[in-house]
Amino acid sequence: MKKVVSVSLGSSKRNHMAQIELLGEQFEISRVGTDGNMDKAISILRELDGKVDAIGLGGIDVYLYAGKDRYVLQDGLRLLETVNKTPVVDGSGLKNTLERQTVAYMREWGIIRKDTKVLLVSAMDRFGMAEALTDSGCQLTIGDLIFALGIPIPIYRLDKLYQIAAKLMPIISRLPFKLLYPTGQRQDKQQKTNNKYGKYYDQAQVIAGDYHFIRKHLPEKLNGQVILTNTTTREDVEELMDRGAGMLITTTPEIQGRTFGTNVMEAVFLTLLNKTWEEVTVEDYARLLKELNWQPCVIQFRKDTGEGMQQLGEIG
Repeated sequence: MKKVVSVSLGSSKRNHMAQIELLGEQFEISRVGTDGNMDKAISILRELDGKVDAIGLGGIDVYLYAGKDRYVLQDGLRLLETVNKTPVVDGSGLKNTLERQTVAYMREWGIIRKDTKVLLVSAMDRFGMAEALTDSGCQLTIGDLIFALGIPIPIYRLDKLYQIAAKLMPIISRLPFKLLYPTGQRQDKQQKTNNKYGKYYDQAQVIAGDYHFIRKHLPEKLNGQVILTNTTTREDVEELMDRGAGMLITTTPEIQGRTFGTNVMEAVFLTLLNKTWEEVTVEDYARLLKELNWQPCVIQFRKDTGEGMQQLGEIG
């Protein structure tokens, strides 16, 4: 049995383990949260190195993208360079492929169309999603400054984001990652929604991106918006239903009660491909996705019928 582990800076309360079969291979996949403790993450990575088939880095990015420019986050690189023997990924390669395909499905199903209003809480860690939504003609409100830096300035065009990134990222990339993103127990807490942030949720038809960023300022009441994200637990799904979301679409499939992050699923793909991260191509990911027949996990919330919620393989 192949073993794949996601070592995350996130909360240990979200830990999970599952066994699945993919293309004839048996996998044990697990997620180990370190509650924001970098030293603990490094210790676990050293212990796993050479003893498992692949490792995903969760709750952190190694690379952020703005157009053709790639920025290296120093904390992410520190974790990446801890591992010497086992293939290790941060999920960005699969995001680029899988999330573009998810947007294509949403367009095919009529969930998004030209001028659909989308709040994308962070585009630099969802560059494939951002470009696909833009190419679909959606009206984007990009929240990188709002959700990562606490600066209440929305961005409405990707080219503007690229200009801002070119000026700020050489400095931001050196900051401790915990200043940019909820890690550890901060993932279990929700900040009170400030009106200047809440309005961006209210105006959107689709709320997209990293779930911890989405939840950070999630209003008490939604008005039927579609949530496009991943790495959701049963508790997250129930919370979204209770708050009035209309639909939840996760880019990775549900496995025994939750959706795993793209980092752990990309690690699984590396194992199936028997390649290093540097060797894998977009075509490799696309071929595997086709062979696996992966489609987004779609949950339609139906509180009005008393049915609670219904999970759909596809809609149309």
